[in-house]
Amino acid sequence: MGSGEKPRCAELRTMQRSSATRSIIVLAAFAISACNRQQQPKTVTLTVSVAASLQNALAEIEPAFERSQPGVRVSFNFGASGTLEQQIEHGAPVDIFFSAASKPMDTLAGKGLILADTRRDLLRNTLVLIVPKDGPGPATFRDLSADSVKLIALGDPGSVPAGDYGRQTLQALHLWEAVQSKLVLGKDVRQVLTYVETGNADAGIVYATDAHESDKVRVVETAPDTSHTPVLYPIAVIKDSRNAPAARALVGFLAGDYAGGVFAKHGFTTVSQ
Repeated sequence: MGSGEKPRCAELRTMQRSSATRSIIVLAAFAISACNRQQQPKTVTLTVSVAASLQNALAEIEPAFERSQPGVRVSFNFGASGTLEQQIEHGAPVDIFFSAASKPMDTLAGKGLILADTRRDLLRNTLVLIVPKDGPGPATFRDLSADSVKLIALGDPGSVPAGDYGRQTLQALHLWEAVQSKLVLGKDVRQVLTYVETGNADAGIVYATDAHESDKVRVVETAPDTSHTPVLYPIAVIKDSRNAPAARALVGFLAGDYAGGVFAKHGFTTVSQ
C-alpha cells in the first residue's frame, strides 16, 4: 500500500466513527422524545350536559375549574333538560348531567344510569312572568287571559322544565284552558326569552335567572311557590363516564364556595347540603 493510501484509510475510519456517533445521537434524541411524550399527562375532556338556563354562570366558572385541574378540559352541551336526559338514555357519551328539574334525573336514576353517590341538589330558582321592556304587556299572570294578550311564550312542557313549571302555575291559577290557544312553545328557556326580547310574544314564563341576564325584558310577577313543584337543579356523574375521577372533581368544584358565589351573582340560590 502506498503512502498516499494510508491517510485516505484513516480518513475513512474517522468518517465511519463520525457517522456512527451521529446515528447514536439521533437515536438517543428519538428515545428522549418518546419518553417525554409518555411522561406528559393525558388531557381529559369532560362532556357535561347542562340545562340551558345555566349557560352564563358556567361559562364564568369553567376557566377557574380548568386552572384548578391541569390536564382537564370541559365541553358543555346546553339544552332542555328533558331532551338531554333522552340523549343520555340513548347512549350519548356524557360524563355529567346537570338538570333544571328533578324529574329527568329521577328517570336516569331509575334506569341505573347515574352514580347514585354523586347526585346532589345544587341550586334553586324561581319562576317569573316577563314582558318586553318597552311594551305594555300584562301586569300579572291572571292578565294572560285578556284579549289584548295574543301570544305567550312557554317552554315545551314535555321537555323543558321551565315549561312544565309554567304549566303547573297556569293550572294552579285556573288559566291553563284559557291560554292554551295563545301558547308559543320554545325548545328551551333561552328561546322563550328570545321570543319576548324580540317582541314576538306579548309575555313569557322563564326562570328569574334568565330575566336577570337580559336588559330587554322586565319581570311583572313571580309565580307563587305553592303554584308549582320546587325548582331544583340536581347534578350527577353518569355511570358510564370514562372519566369518573375528573367528573367527581368537577361536581365537587361546582358545589364549592367559588362556584357558589358565581351562581349567586347570576341569581341562583345554592342548596345547603
